[in-house]
Amino acid sequence: MSKNEISRRTFIKGLAAGAASLATLGVLQKIEYSVGSGSKDSASAAVPAASSGLTFTPGTYSASAKGIASDVTVTMTFDETMITDVQIDASGETPDIGGAAVEEMRNKIITAQTCNVDAVSGATITCDAIKTAAADCISQASGQSVTVEAAQAGGSSDWLGTAPEIAEADITETIDTEVLVVGCGTGGWITAMTAAEEGAKVLVVEKRETATGIRHDIGAIGSRLQKETEKKFPEFAIDKMEALQELVRYGAGYVDSDLIKVWINESGEMVDWLTDIFDAEGSYRMDHEGGVGDLSDPGRDKGYATGHSPNKTDKAAEDATTEKVFQAHCDELGVEWKLSTALVKLVQDEGGKVTGIIAQDQTDNHYIQINASKGVIVCTGGYATNTEMMQALQPMTLEMKINCPLGSTCDGSGIKAMMWAGAGIDPTHASMMFNRCCCLPTETAGYKTNGKWFWFGEQPFLKVNLNGKRFCNESGPYEFMLHSMYMQPYHTYCDIFDSNSKEYAEQFDEVGCCRLFPFPNGAPSNRDFDSVWEQMMTEYVDEGYLIKADTLEELAEGLQIPVDEFVATVERYNELCKKGIDEDYGKEKHRMTPVDKAPFFGIRTGAWHLTTLNGCRINTDMQVLDVNGEPIEGLYATGDCTGGMFATTYPNLFTGLACGRTMTFGRHAAKIVAAK
Repeated sequence: MSKNEISRRTFIKGLAAGAASLATLGVLQKIEYSVGSGSKDSASAAVPAASSGLTFTPGTYSASAKGIASDVTVTMTFDETMITDVQIDASGETPDIGGAAVEEMRNKIITAQTCNVDAVSGATITCDAIKTAAADCISQASGQSVTVEAAQAGGSSDWLGTAPEIAEADITETIDTEVLVVGCGTGGWITAMTAAEEGAKVLVVEKRETATGIRHDIGAIGSRLQKETEKKFPEFAIDKMEALQELVRYGAGYVDSDLIKVWINESGEMVDWLTDIFDAEGSYRMDHEGGVGDLSDPGRDKGYATGHSPNKTDKAAEDATTEKVFQAHCDELGVEWKLSTALVKLVQDEGGKVTGIIAQDQTDNHYIQINASKGVIVCTGGYATNTEMMQALQPMTLEMKINCPLGSTCDGSGIKAMMWAGAGIDPTHASMMFNRCCCLPTETAGYKTNGKWFWFGEQPFLKVNLNGKRFCNESGPYEFMLHSMYMQPYHTYCDIFDSNSKEYAEQFDEVGCCRLFPFPNGAPSNRDFDSVWEQMMTEYVDEGYLIKADTLEELAEGLQIPVDEFVATVERYNELCKKGIDEDYGKEKHRMTPVDKAPFFGIRTGAWHLTTLNGCRINTDMQVLDVNGEPIEGLYATGDCTGGMFATTYPNLFTGLACGRTMTFGRHAAKIVAAK
């Protein structure tokens, strides 16, 4: 088949089906488990428990394996030929993700009589831990080595599948509304409040027991706060056409310029509206995060002062949250709720118009049909926790990331529902990644590695690969650093810094969420240097993540990288710092800080994957588009389940852009749908 005969859909399915080739890149791993005391039977093959004719020593056996946030313990009971009971303790896992998968995994293992069962979508890491521990239990009971099959790790190769068939007789509840908002987080709150303010009857469906909060940084151009700051700091002003061109460049052209213009032209009004809501309630104020870096020594990449953050006021109660402010506003407007209710599929009439959804109550599993006379607005987020989708759509991201409990909990269910209804998806992938995760010196990055959240990682200190060599300009958009890391051995690098770190971090004059000092206009940073440093010097040193050493040689040994190469790299870097010119990679002078004051510090770093950013295509009215680019009547969307705004990399030097986009588009969609 020639290149131009391969469709995008065929290509995506081919990627997913090619799990064996992904294994060679480290995306999938085959794991062998020990028998009894831990001796490995190298001749043994994968054995699917009783279905392969195994016999067991009757009794109860337990084993544990590392999940995403804790150890997961499986206890299994056997008679001579069968697994008779499975108990799973995943109480330390995220309740709405790993914790929610426990009963389904228990039933699968008992029914199939094997550890080799498909993972629950959105909870792959916890499910892998369950299967690992189950394999250990079967090994103990049978006396044979049992292996979790690598091909099962990602589940089915067809990540999209087909829409589930729900019999009309199984739908035991019907609800009518005007505007239906599916999913309530950063986008859902704004969408629901706006639609209700516009006079519509609004129902919000959310699969969690409670709605989630909003991101701390909200990107906008032209807000009142921004304009006020510009009076004292004219350098903070943003040229809208320049911003458009820069965002198109970040996306390598795989973006919808008209869609970007909606954010550019309407985000300021959206932030003003939010500011008024916070001011009226009193617990929060909105701050403009004014900062563009050191313009006397500009670097390769420009920063834009788009960030706005809600911060608590002195009047705020200790337990105050932004979602409580929004909930009170929704209550005043009469917004209705269906919590613990998950989207199953969209409902369409004979002409293809979306008229509502079928949902499932998560408490007793009954099905509900919700009819929306004005429209359905999907705000369900991306697919970061759906390993099948990740393997098919952006396997490189899986190889760069290190797991930590903080991040998106979204599983792509909204994207899949819209695609079942005919929606088209972005032609190329995008994610929001930060160099804020670390692993032990014995580990490397990859989605099966569990590590720590490492906020300090984005500071542009010296970074070396696992051969001890510097490899790029450490200053710039976070993903640029991570993409450069991907080209290095094991997709992992080491952050290197010394005891002058506080002085240097302030000198870096960072912008956005990684800044550790107040902004030039006085706005507080998301985190302060002292709290971050204290956590590293205690927790991270004690647990072996951060290596502290009196000499560079000791530091290299602790990081398990070549000593001579590393020492030579640091010496070369220090020489360039003394010159004030980065002759190797062109980093700004004020960010060329030497590593020369003991004790020295180093840590292995990879990507913190916050969320995916490629989703279903939408137009400037936020209508979801079909595969031919035509709007699907009755269906609207905002946020990470939508596409057209990002590609190839996230423009993080536009602080809060993704969150600001989601809120602006949600407000825009709500006004249009409510007016119908």
